[in-house]
Parts: sequence; C-alpha cells; structure tokens
Amino acid sequence: MMVRVLLPPHLRVLARVQGEVTVDARSTTLRSVLDAIEAAYPMLEGTIRDHTTKERRAFLRFFACERDLSHGSPDAPLPEAVVSGKEPLLVIGAVAGG
Repeated sequence: MMVRVLLPPHLRVLARVQGEVTVDARSTTLRSVLDAIEAAYPMLEGTIRDHTTKERRAFLRFFACERDLSHGSPDAPLPEAVVSGKEPLLVIGAVAGG
C-alpha cells in the first residue's frame, strides 16, 4: 500500500528529499507507515520515534484528514483518504515556547 507522507522541513533536509514522499506500507496503520519511512530513509530512524520504545518523539505530531492522530494507538487504522492516497499523512514539528 502506497502512502503519501509530508515530513517537516528539518526531517526533509536530513532525508535529502523535497516535498512529499511516498512509502510502501505493509498495512493501514500508523506503525506500519512509520516502519516504512524508517526503512526507506534509515537516517530518520530515531528522529520520529525513540530507538528503543518506538514512542513518538515529544515535539512531533501526526495529522491526517484534519485529525490529530498523535495520541491514538499506532495500531489503529489510518483514515480511508490516507489509505487511498487522496490525502497525505502529515508529520508536523510541534511549536513550543513561553
């Protein structure tokens, strides 16, 4: 299954890509898509998820179809629009400050 992914600028620089990337995921879950990203772009391993726990890094969020998927189960199915390729999965750098 081919999934479109839009990475934040700092990860695009690290992966040496411009714009959107497409990865071949084994299933329709967020975990499968993140596994595919790390397989296609090994330099991103540990930047989106912790090396050991595979938990999302604190300052990254996942969005699709105007929904925040960041706190849901990584094994939950992605929205149909992402699975069908109509919409990309967005990986967004969170903004913090004070």
